[in-house]
Amino acid sequence: MGLKFGTDGVRGLAHSELTTELVTKLAFATSNAIGVKEFVIGTDGRESGEIFARALAGGLKAAGATSHYLGMVPTPGIAHIASDFEIAGAVISASHNHAEYNGVKFFLPNGQKLSDETQKEIEALLGERIPTPPLQESIEVSNTTQTYLTSWIDSLKNASLQNNFHDISVVIDCANGAASKIAPQIFEELGVALTVIHSEPNGNNINQNCGSTDMSSLRDGVIELDADVGLAFDGDADRLLAIDHEGNTIDGDHLMAIFARDFKNRKKLKDNTVVATVMANMGFHESMRSEAINVHTTAVGDRHILKALGDNNWSLGGEQSGHIIFSDQARTGDGILTGLHLLDCMKRSQIRLAELAQSSMRRFPQVLHSIELKEQLGDQNTILQQAQPLITAAESIFTQKGRVLVRPSGTEPILRIMVEGEIASEVHHVANEVTKSIKQTLKL
Repeated sequence: MGLKFGTDGVRGLAHSELTTELVTKLAFATSNAIGVKEFVIGTDGRESGEIFARALAGGLKAAGATSHYLGMVPTPGIAHIASDFEIAGAVISASHNHAEYNGVKFFLPNGQKLSDETQKEIEALLGERIPTPPLQESIEVSNTTQTYLTSWIDSLKNASLQNNFHDISVVIDCANGAASKIAPQIFEELGVALTVIHSEPNGNNINQNCGSTDMSSLRDGVIELDADVGLAFDGDADRLLAIDHEGNTIDGDHLMAIFARDFKNRKKLKDNTVVATVMANMGFHESMRSEAINVHTTAVGDRHILKALGDNNWSLGGEQSGHIIFSDQARTGDGILTGLHLLDCMKRSQIRLAELAQSSMRRFPQVLHSIELKEQLGDQNTILQQAQPLITAAESIFTQKGRVLVRPSGTEPILRIMVEGEIASEVHHVANEVTKSIKQTLKL
């Protein structure tokens, strides 16, 4: 079938790249590959979510597995439920993408995502001639849903060191996605002075001019209300970015720096090590060196961070995009948990977020470019080999610290170029030069 897993499950345009036939076969192959016969299924509120849930349920049934459909549930909720109840989980979501996309990601009964080896086994099974299981005719939310959700919600409340945040004013942007019902409930029960925006999903407005991919309305709301902080989720609520009271964006690198220092001070940072990806800003590394905190670097994607955390029993890792993983408390990135930890740091320190972020690290200027690839250009390793001399030449332009990172996208035929350094003008110049040179070399 040609299906390939990306950096986070399977994803594509609903009903064209991602079809119900593909999803039923994917469910069938996954159940057989991991040997698990009980699943919980959640969606992030997209219009196409229910029909793909029926497809998943049909494929699982054909594999001899049972499924419990929970309706709209954030990805970290499904991961927690899978771990707590020792069953598998499936999330129908395209994360931060718009409503025309959808995807599927799976969790094992320990709450972990599928390994590279398991994904290859599933791809191999899908390459065989297997019959297409039928869609389930209809699907209803399971009567066990509240029991499952209560387990996760209680774990979030217990993760906070504070019982009441009544003196902190917060605006949350639910991205018209999976956080829309649960996030307001949790923050209100913890006493937050709360304003909620973009929490009315209609199936087609997820991530539309809102959420962590477009924080302009959240920024306006924080400034207009003179709130202490704004918190922005993505569609499936496994990531979070913040806005301080001055309207500045606080990205995942700043959040990681804040949490790493806090964890170290409270002796919660195991082996004095934090896990980050190759995309982490140079300023983050500079800050961690100054705090005598080790940084273990992985490839892009929270699966790689999770593996490093699990293999070494470390406690904190994350990405610039806002996937932050507190491995002692969660099995994947959890935007609500990240927000609670941030409020907790603000409450205990009695320091406003703007000052916390500024003192945690300085951000080096960074530019991101993308180059669309043609399939006939060959495999990505060959392309990267061709690009390496151009990268070396571009880096020689820097008069001070700087770097160039070129990597293929995990979900689409795009080459991503990241350039950062101490001088903004140099960063922009290098980014333009290396992008132009790669396009010329690849004849694009």
